[in-house]
Amino acid sequence: MYYAILQTGSGQSAQPNLFASLLPFLFIFLIFYFLIIRPQKKRQKDHQNLIDNLKIHDTVITNGGIIGKVVNVKKEKNIIVLRVDESSNTRIEFQRNAIAGIINEEKQG
Repeated sequence: MYYAILQTGSGQSAQPNLFASLLPFLFIFLIFYFLIIRPQKKRQKDHQNLIDNLKIHDTVITNGGIIGKVVNVKKEKNIIVLRVDESSNTRIEFQRNAIAGIINEEKQG
């Protein structure tokens, strides 16, 4: 008898708040955004800025580890021409996205 009274006494069970149930997922997404997505976008933007500002006579390193001096920039074809050997004047063409970075001349000496 007491069991029947307890069941029908409240009539409604407590529903969890929708916002409270989504809060952990929102928190995880924010952590994911600030630790992974945002820094990656910043690195992509910096790399694109580096590629757009390449000039002739810049010493660069490619993703494959080849070091050379820029002798020609073909923006319409998205190609950079590097001189990799001073004595034999060896030149190699690379896509602009293959450039990993610019090497400072002061740090090499």
